[in-house]
Amino acid sequence: MLSSVSIRVLVVDDYAPWMNFVSAALASTPEVQVVGQASDGLTALQKVVELNPDLVVLDIGLPDISGIKVAQQILDWAPDVRILFLSENTAPQIVRAALLTGAQGYVVKSSAARELMPALEALLLDCYFVSAAANHFGPGDGPLFRRLSDA
Repeated sequence: MLSSVSIRVLVVDDYAPWMNFVSAALASTPEVQVVGQASDGLTALQKVVELNPDLVVLDIGLPDISGIKVAQQILDWAPDVRILFLSENTAPQIVRAALLTGAQGYVVKSSAARELMPALEALLLDCYFVSAAANHFGPGDGPLFRRLSDA
């Protein structure tokens, strides 16, 4: 269960029906306020500045700038914003690059129906979340998340 604090969310995806589905799913939780949507990276960056969200749900495959680069820019500007990647990409090198931006979560789109809300709850508790379908890593792979002290 989420806290009673309102969480401001920006949803970024280039496929409008998916973006609307994710926004509706998140908005069905009373504690979540979807403050905006963006269908490309430049718009996402503008909306982060304008709307000051607490969380950005971010696709990697955007038409203009990779979601990974967008996440890096957001966290350079606003290190307290939480990033949750929501992508169909499960390639280990992409998942690793996404998480090393400082993002706290990675949900595979095919698992979103069952994993989106648990991922949101984990991030709000300052925990990390990676879909099982994207977690190809073992103990020998080194850290997947950038510590705040590394920023």
